[in-house]
Amino acid sequence: MSQNAISCELHDFVEVACMYTYQLKLILKNEQILEGKALDIINSADKKECLVLETNGEKQHIELTQLAKMEVSTPNAKFKEVIF
Repeated sequence: MSQNAISCELHDFVEVACMYTYQLKLILKNEQILEGKALDIINSADKKECLVLETNGEKQHIELTQLAKMEVSTPNAKFKEVIF
């Protein structure tokens, strides 16, 4: 697996978060914390997979390879936490 990808199993968790528009708290590898609603997974212009996160009406693109931890705050979610 290249450094530009995450495992299929971890990718599935991100896809589920987007499918159900879960409210997330993301902790990145650089220890930055982001919170928002998961919307989609897209490929950036430089061919990196990114999670589209909506925060306060604005969309942010977060590279999947930068994720360290994803916590779900949506009630009754299919999962609560994923460590990358």
